[in-house]
Amino acid sequence: MDNDDHYQDLIAANAPCGALAIDYPHGHVIAPHRHPHAQLLYAIEGVLCVETADGRWVVPPTRGVWLQPEVEHQVRMRGDVKMRTVFINTPELPNLPQQSCVLDIPPLLRELIVSAVGLGLGAQLAPDSRAWHLLRLLVLELRTVPVLPLYLPLPADAGLRAICEDLMREPDQLVTVEQLAARLDIATRTFHRRFLSGTGMRFGHWRQQARLLLALEQLARGDKVIDVALAHGYTSQSAFAAMFRKHFGSVPSRFFSNGSLPGH
Repeated sequence: MDNDDHYQDLIAANAPCGALAIDYPHGHVIAPHRHPHAQLLYAIEGVLCVETADGRWVVPPTRGVWLQPEVEHQVRMRGDVKMRTVFINTPELPNLPQQSCVLDIPPLLRELIVSAVGLGLGAQLAPDSRAWHLLRLLVLELRTVPVLPLYLPLPADAGLRAICEDLMREPDQLVTVEQLAARLDIATRTFHRRFLSGTGMRFGHWRQQARLLLALEQLARGDKVIDVALAHGYTSQSAFAAMFRKHFGSVPSRFFSNGSLPGH
């Protein structure tokens, strides 16, 4: 799927959507690319890390990334990934999410995606056939699922972006806001104002979000919770587990088995 734009031409013109299944090993990277159709990226196993110019989404099982048409993106695999992709035909878009985001994938939607994969991409569908209704129901279900907080925005400002990328490389850094502001030769208040303007998030919230989402990537590989906690700036496993549960609604050791998020 490193260059799968040709799949778009295989979606039947009269089909609401089309789906396919591809499995990838841990560490595989799909190079930056874009699609003329909206796309849902979903992994039934493993974690997807989807990166765009504006930020990144970390997507564990039972979640999916909704990408708007023509959004350039790169995908990295954490753990062995079983990916399912749904392409949406243009007439369906007005009532679907208007921004790229992470969506919950409840059991019914999951089964519809699996069934859609079984139909293939190119079959011409009779307007009132079972296959047409199945794909139509898939699209209707996409309109009802909640957006989830698994996005990490990145600022356009070069100085702030460099700081964010540095913190993402070494999330256990104990550097203070005062030190970061001094690195840019600006006042602390100015740093906070620019960061909020550039990301829509306060810096402390962003750093917490970054650590938790990066931690998801390591947990997907099967790393020990204590090792993940210390690598991401937490002083103990219990402190990490408490913050993880507050944010995701599940303790780290159970997250990939029960797929919990706040409200689920």
